[in-house]
Amino acid sequence: MTLQKTIAKPVTVSGMGLHTGAEVNLTFNPAPADHGFVFQRIDLEGKPKVEALVENVSTTDRGTCIEKNNAQIFTVEHALSALTGMDIDNCLLEINGPEMPIKDGSAKYFVEALRQAGIVEQDAQRSYYEIDQVISYTDPENGIELIALPAKDYKLSVMIDFNTQVLSTQNAQLENIENYASEIAPCRTFVFLHELEYLLNNNLIKGGDLSNAIVFVNKVVSQEELDHLADLFDKPKVEVKSEGILNNLDLYFINEPARHKLLDIIGDLALAGKRIKGHIIATKPGHAANVAFADLIKKHFEKSKQNDIPVYDPNQEPLYDVNGIMKFLPHRPPFLLVDKIMEMSQTDVIGVKGVTMNEGFFVGHFPGEPVMPGVLQIEAMAQVGGVLALNTVPDPENYITLFLKIEEVKFRNKVVPGDTLIFKLRLINPIRRGLVYMSGTAYVGKRIVMEARMLARLVKKD
Repeated sequence: MTLQKTIAKPVTVSGMGLHTGAEVNLTFNPAPADHGFVFQRIDLEGKPKVEALVENVSTTDRGTCIEKNNAQIFTVEHALSALTGMDIDNCLLEINGPEMPIKDGSAKYFVEALRQAGIVEQDAQRSYYEIDQVISYTDPENGIELIALPAKDYKLSVMIDFNTQVLSTQNAQLENIENYASEIAPCRTFVFLHELEYLLNNNLIKGGDLSNAIVFVNKVVSQEELDHLADLFDKPKVEVKSEGILNNLDLYFINEPARHKLLDIIGDLALAGKRIKGHIIATKPGHAANVAFADLIKKHFEKSKQNDIPVYDPNQEPLYDVNGIMKFLPHRPPFLLVDKIMEMSQTDVIGVKGVTMNEGFFVGHFPGEPVMPGVLQIEAMAQVGGVLALNTVPDPENYITLFLKIEEVKFRNKVVPGDTLIFKLRLINPIRRGLVYMSGTAYVGKRIVMEARMLARLVKKD
């Protein structure tokens, strides 16, 4: 089991936004379990939050931008890449402007800040998108292909090809995410000189200078043009090095552009919303393709989750009928709200409750249009979870389960007489010191009617 992680204390990275040229402060903050990565525009009224999820992506033009409630954050991929590369699950990123600080065009400064903040484990299990079959995205027109293959861990292989003399085919691999900080994070973004000129002429890189990117020169450049660049970026001299790049910086790795593309993929795939276990193979990737692939992965697993809906067969012999359940639970009619336990393992349980008009609560709860009270749905789910918890002790008749916390409750559809409620609960963490933390979903047929997370304690009777 792998536990979720967050940072120990807030830490701030400051710098200019690449396109706006505005000085911005980005503060990484600790966040609770299951929070995920969430950005917050603290400079806007109401301080709106934007979850780092693929459905919030608004544009992928020269970077990945997310937007919600009229709040935009541009170029989020480097910070998300750093968080994932540093094995962090939960973080609130406060920013006082529309654009992330570009720094040197890599994720190095974000990684250094996260190390400074410290990384701590949380009392919640990490969940993954475990690649169970080949998932692929192709864009034949542009020669783009991204594939996810089953693998025990998260690893990535990237190939780029810009079909130029100065930058043709390059490959990069990351076999172990533990090597991210040293092998991937320092790798800077890159641009061709003709692209740089276009951006300058269209006033798009107000915060850019020649330390933000590797600049590849794929054409003959006059000394006059080089002198003009030197003036624009306040450099004493600009020239073309033998590697075909401007003399603004030296390469950290001979395949630094491919490594930066790998950095971008990690950040963009974080928008799928969960960590990935699988081997990602990317050919000529870009932000648009990366985001589309993240969406494809997320939808694949959402569809798989729908296929995981429990099916109740009334002809199936239950694991425990009501008499067996009463050997576990101290509840008795009319407060015993579970009829059958159909399946149970060390971590999961499926229980059934038949809802009839004879229930006493229907007399007073919307008698003209009877609806099962939500609190009783929660109680029924808790009782099913109680059977799972009590099944872990050799003498369940000597214990009770006391619920300490019920959270993230969502009622999605009403439950009425004639419905058969099917409860499916799963342990989020192994039971420790008698604490039982479960997630549960209630179904009527294939419809989800209620969801909740529950924390209980096993207590021995006096």
